[in-house]
Formats: sequence, C-alpha cells, structure tokens
Amino acid sequence: MSDTSLGASFEPPPPPPPPAGHGLLEGRVAVVTAAAGTGIGSATARRCLEEGAAVVLSDAHERRLGETAEQLASEAGADGPERVHALACDVRDEAQVGALYEGALARFGRLDACVHNAGLGGTVALVDMTDEQWATVLDITLTGTFRCTRAALRHLLPQRRGVIVNNASVLGWRAQPGQAHYAAAKAGVMALTRCAAAEAAPYGVRVNAVSPSLAEHAFLNRSIPDEDLAVLRRRELYGRGAETWEVANVIVFLASDYSSYMSGEVVSVSSQHP
Repeated sequence: MSDTSLGASFEPPPPPPPPAGHGLLEGRVAVVTAAAGTGIGSATARRCLEEGAAVVLSDAHERRLGETAEQLASEAGADGPERVHALACDVRDEAQVGALYEGALARFGRLDACVHNAGLGGTVALVDMTDEQWATVLDITLTGTFRCTRAALRHLLPQRRGVIVNNASVLGWRAQPGQAHYAAAKAGVMALTRCAAAEAAPYGVRVNAVSPSLAEHAFLNRSIPDEDLAVLRRRELYGRGAETWEVANVIVFLASDYSSYMSGEVVSVSSQHP
C-alpha cells in the first residue's frame, strides 16, 4: 500500500498564500468591531480593503486600534488613509456602540457591511466559574453582539439594504471542557443571528454568521493554554488552525453579493473531525 493511502501518516501541508482581491466590495463601506491587533477582526478589515471597501475599524483598545489603522492604511496604497477610519468603541457601552455607526455614516456617508467580531473567552471549569466570569463573557460576546446588531439594523432597515456578519464559534455546537460561558454566548450569537435575519429579510437586509473552530493568531494562548491548543490543532484535519485570513475570506463572501440568497445561516469555518 502506498504512503498516500488512507490512514497513513503524513506531514500536513502549510497554509496556502492569501488570494488577491477581486473587487467583491468595491465602493462599499464596512464596519469591523474588535479589529485591533492580529486576530480575525484585523484580518477581516484587511480583506475588506483588498476587496475595494472603505473600512471603519473599531476596538476598545485605543492604542492598538491606532496602530492597526495606521498599518492597514499604509498597506492599502495611496488612497489607504482615505479608506481607513478608526473609532474606539467598547461593545459593553450602548452609547459607544451607537456612536460607532453614527461615526461611520458621518465619515463615509453610507453603511453596507457590519462585521461584529468582539468576544471574550477564557478557560475555567463550570464548578469554579464565578458569576462575574460568566457575566463578563456573556456581556461582551453575546450582549455586545446584540448591541451592535441592533445599532446596525437601525440604520440598515430604513435604507433597505446591507449585510451583517456576526462571529460565532463551533463551540456553539460542540462541547469543550472549561468553555461553558463562551460556548453559551456563541450559541446565543447563532440564535440571535437567525432571529435578526427573520426580522430583516422583508427589508432586503441579510444577517449571517461565521463559526470558526480554531483561528491562529499571536494572542490565542492568552485565553487557551498551550497544551490545550496542541490538542485542538490535532483535531483539525489539516493538523493546524485556520489562518485568520481564511476566516476573513468567508466573512467577505457573506458580506458580498456572492451570498445574496443567504440569510439566517451559520457557516462553519472548520476542518475539525469528530
């Protein structure tokens, strides 16, 4: 039997290079929350820029937000500074969330795609979990997504166009020890997405979610211990987590006209096997 037979050991291939932009969001305006740093949010903002959009970056960490905005504007070329705008926002604060969308409209005059990425994880056994730990994760990850979705819909519904993409997680479907608060929050994001989509459909507004399994970035081990990350990587068919841009590609697809018939869907971005 050859070494390519099913069940034979192999060295997983490296990630492919990121694809070039194809103008999928040309002339549009996207708002991306939790976009500072090196995670899915900043990768999504970068992919939106590469696909032709103007982008409003938002994050609660003002210094990192400014650094990310400067970097992305530089990468975007000569018109980068005109297409990148940063607005600090803590999704736990309703007034700040409202100001984010008002600020996006004030800067660019339109609103087309809203990507709600803010979330907080952590690992703690349910029997040891405090009310404060539970409430903090729920407030940022679920209620924060609710606040952003509500604020976005207040602008998108009257204009009768636009797209929302929320960031969920495979933990909304699959059990993992130590993740009760995060899993409950992400399952809530899935349900919120479906209900919002049902309400928005008569207005021509679409609401979907992505559900990543494991996305690799520099700060991942702040919420997941290294030994647990090694186990999670082994569960993936490719023996690695997704690159953040691989998740961002699916978000851009959902924000574009290529997914025009999709709403109320939760799309798994995963190579995880049972």
